[in-house]
Amino acid sequence: MTTPASPSLLARAPEPSIDLNAGALRFITCGSVDDGKSTLIGRLLVDSRAVLQDQLASVSRSGETDLALLTDGLSAEREQGITIDVAWRYFATPTRKFIIGDTPGHEQYTRNMVTAASGADAAVVLVDATKLDWRNAALALLPQTRRHTLLVHLLRVPSIVFAVNKLDAVEDPQRAFVHIRAALQGFADEAGVAVRAVVPISALKGHNVATPAPHWCGYEGPTLLQLLERLELTPTADAEAFAFPVQWVEKFHDSADTSRGRRVFWGRVAAGTARCGQRVTLLPSGQSAVVAQVLSHVRESRDVPSGQGAGLVLDREVDLSRGDWLLAPDSAQPTRTLSATVAWLDDEPLVPGRTYWALHGHRWVKAKVQRLVHRLDIHTLDEVEADRLEPNAIGHVELALQEPLATLPYSRARVLGSLVLVDTATHKTAGAVLVRGG
Repeated sequence: MTTPASPSLLARAPEPSIDLNAGALRFITCGSVDDGKSTLIGRLLVDSRAVLQDQLASVSRSGETDLALLTDGLSAEREQGITIDVAWRYFATPTRKFIIGDTPGHEQYTRNMVTAASGADAAVVLVDATKLDWRNAALALLPQTRRHTLLVHLLRVPSIVFAVNKLDAVEDPQRAFVHIRAALQGFADEAGVAVRAVVPISALKGHNVATPAPHWCGYEGPTLLQLLERLELTPTADAEAFAFPVQWVEKFHDSADTSRGRRVFWGRVAAGTARCGQRVTLLPSGQSAVVAQVLSHVRESRDVPSGQGAGLVLDREVDLSRGDWLLAPDSAQPTRTLSATVAWLDDEPLVPGRTYWALHGHRWVKAKVQRLVHRLDIHTLDEVEADRLEPNAIGHVELALQEPLATLPYSRARVLGSLVLVDTATHKTAGAVLVRGG
């Protein structure tokens, strides 16, 4: 059975090689087109002195520095003035390291934004004050602001911060901020989104980004950078039952290694901790085995927690290959039917009856859309009846799987609870699937 190459969605985009265990916060900027996401990142890089003078000179136009060009690396991005791909950058302050992702605001590239959000510790949702009817206390937010906020919430990004940008370009910054903040808080409350803060900023001039602007807009709280320094990292899944998707199988031939003559199953621990002596159930075969040895990514024999790479040696030879799972006994029951939330990312609409490839961990199975239960109206937040999901829509679907998969609700386990749908003909990423609770 031929399966497509793994899509980029829910897999981490290319990024700096930084040890997240050292306390680096991974966050993204998102929002609508031209809200100032790239400029904000450029401002953070400049104010944290992560940019050399020759780099600054290379992004100067007519004697003025265009901060957005520090992240827009593709030629098409520079020509069109929009962000297309996710640009990862690294910077640090005396108290913390950061990995920051500049994500696209254009609807056409929502899949890239979802890719970055799936592995983020925090999301900064930018709101351009100049695009809104800021004089109106009952102003309406832009659709992409609402969509991106809902997506990062669905993807369980732990911390969400609203940054109201370009307030320096409106006549009454304080009035504008009060009205926009009320609209954002009202939307968040209605959608059940927990927001850490709403901060007034000017990415262009630097107000409240890294440098405080006392009393500006009536705001007396911390700067955006100070907030980011205080945010928590995504909690690990160490407390969950053990889960391990097999990515690669290796046979040792080194006589000095205790695993000589046995296969080593490599992958990233999805939940729990890999320990020597623990009993595991193998899926899809249903066989049982005991972990005889655990190797770290540097081949040291030790326990490996969730989120880190490990090599497992079992106490007996079993038929196990890429795409199979090792799970704690009775932790997740395999099923052929799933009720799930889907963020639809394909250019072609999702319609009931169609069949897609579904990727769960490293396992490919066929999945048929049995039913479209409802579509989420991002304007009213109502669940409405629909016969299809258009590009960038969010809905509730029921899937029928060709082979059983062991899943858990996404709210409980990110890896076990997420799948990617891929078009069987084009091999394009079609949707991000989040398993719903019972």
